[in-house]
This record gives sequence, C-alpha cells and structure tokens, in this order.
Amino acid sequence: MDNPQGINHLLAALPPHEFEHIAPHLELVAMPLGEVLYESGDQLQYVYFPTTAIVSLHYVTKEGASSEIVGVGNEGVIGTSLFMGGDGPPSRAIVYTGGYGYRLTARVLMEEFDRAGGRRAGVMQHVLLRYTQALITQISQTTVCNLHHSVEQQLCRWLLLTLDRVPSNELTMTQELIANILGVRREGITAAAGNLQKAGCIRYRRGHITVLDRSGLESRACECYAVIKNEFDRLLCDVRNRQALPLASYGKSFTAACRC
Repeated sequence: MDNPQGINHLLAALPPHEFEHIAPHLELVAMPLGEVLYESGDQLQYVYFPTTAIVSLHYVTKEGASSEIVGVGNEGVIGTSLFMGGDGPPSRAIVYTGGYGYRLTARVLMEEFDRAGGRRAGVMQHVLLRYTQALITQISQTTVCNLHHSVEQQLCRWLLLTLDRVPSNELTMTQELIANILGVRREGITAAAGNLQKAGCIRYRRGHITVLDRSGLESRACECYAVIKNEFDRLLCDVRNRQALPLASYGKSFTAACRC
C-alpha cells in the first residue's frame, strides 16, 4: 500500500531490521510553507526526514540579508550538525515547499548512530555519513555556481534540483522567494524566468511555475546540476535503488509510529 505522505529515501535505504529500531519513534508531521525548524545556534531537539516537503538551509547576515546554503528534500535529513559533532547548526532551516516529513528525537538518532554490536553496527551511521558527503558536494558546487555562473544558469540548477524532489512538474514559488533563496536581486530572477518562458522551458504565472521542457532546462543549465546529481547517485546508490519502496511496506510498526 502506498504512503500518501510520500517516502524519505534515507529511511527507505535502511534494511528492515535496522528500520525497526527507529520506527516506533518516528512521528509524521506537517511541514507548512514558511515554518522555521530551527535557527542558527539552536540546540537541536529533533532531526527531520522530509518526504513531500523541501527545506532550505539559509545563512542570515547581521544586516538581515540571507542566501540559501543548500536545499533538502526527500533525499535527505535536516540536522546533520547533530551527528557531526557540532554544538548547533550554523544556519536557519525554513520550509519553502510545504508538505510532510518524519520527525525523530535527537536522543533516539544519536543512540542509533552510535549503536554497536554484531553485524548490524554502523548501518545508520554509514547511510548518514554518505549522505553528508553528498551534501557537502552540493554546498561546494552551489558556492561555485553562485560565484561564476549567470542568474539564468543558477535558476535552471535550482529548478532541476527542486523537480527531483517533487512528484510533478508544477511548483508554487514566487519570484521574490526564489530571489531570496538564490541571494540575487528579484529583477534578475524576473529576467531569467522571462528568458526561460520565451524559450518554452517553463510557464510562469502568479507564483506558479510549470516546467514544460525539462531537457531544455538541462541544456541551459551549467555543469553544477550534473555534478550534484551524479555525486548523490554515486554515494547513495542504495537509496536510489530502493526509492520506489513505500515505507508503509515495512509493516504495522511503522504505521503505528506515524502521528500527525
């Protein structure tokens, strides 16, 4: 039976006997547009595994300006600083595509991350560290893209990465919000979106973006999208191989764990 709230591919990558350790502790929660999951420096109480929601990690300057460091959707987890040994996250986590996700307490995650004994030791740790390596690649490549590529190329990269995380070619997103995410002027996004619309790649109207020609976006994007995607495919191949498996198929224990 399919799960209408979607799946998270990191959770789906865990072997069933590993998943059973955390299933009773997972809580399915709504993640509405604009919700701030945590601020920079907060003591993390939870980690989040998005399913249909997409979360933007932002750095906010003292003057109040902000720019996205990285986006996280159903391929990842929010709260990597917890198991990487940091005292607190260096960025703000804010939902920019509303949906659902699974919440797990920091205590349970760290118990599972540090769990040792027998052949099962380190599976959760292995999955999370491989994801973190892919996340570092995304952050690094985004920095390069923002410095050296045009606003149109940045927009194409962002649109393609967002499409990879949603089930359709429809996005609800204002130009002002996209400009804030990319850290560029709104006028630049307006011009770039206009060019993509004239080329037949997208249709934009009143905060709604419809991607009409994905291959057209890929041809107009810089190499950064392919670098990021290939790294995720390389490091998380087990996740990709199991991405069609509904989490509900793990059994009643998972269903009982979902509370929203």
